[in-house]
Amino acid sequence: MTGPQRPARQRVVLSQRRGARRVRTRVEVAEQTGIGEALIGGLIRAQLGLALRLGLVTVAVLCALPVLFEIGPVGSVVVLGVRLPWLLLGGAVYPLLFLIGRSYVRQAERNEQDFLELAED
Repeated sequence: MTGPQRPARQRVVLSQRRGARRVRTRVEVAEQTGIGEALIGGLIRAQLGLALRLGLVTVAVLCALPVLFEIGPVGSVVVLGVRLPWLLLGGAVYPLLFLIGRSYVRQAERNEQDFLELAED
């Protein structure tokens, strides 16, 4: 008695399949080949550049406030019994920091989306 016959083995090559490039790119990223490392390195550089730019903007704005208070007439203005610089530092800075943080998140997500589109193309 002979058992059921097995079908002949076939060699499947990634380039013959539909969507093979997407699979190949994901494999290169996952296995960290030269191309995968270049793609990931580009994403890391983009995220680092974004963080440094927005960090510098934040530091510049926050460091400029005391200078503006000292130079301009804002430092001597009193509102509701409190000097205006204290009100600005205590209240207006937080919405500014929120907007900078929100901008960072949006741009970082855009960088990641661009990376995914590049990896899938």
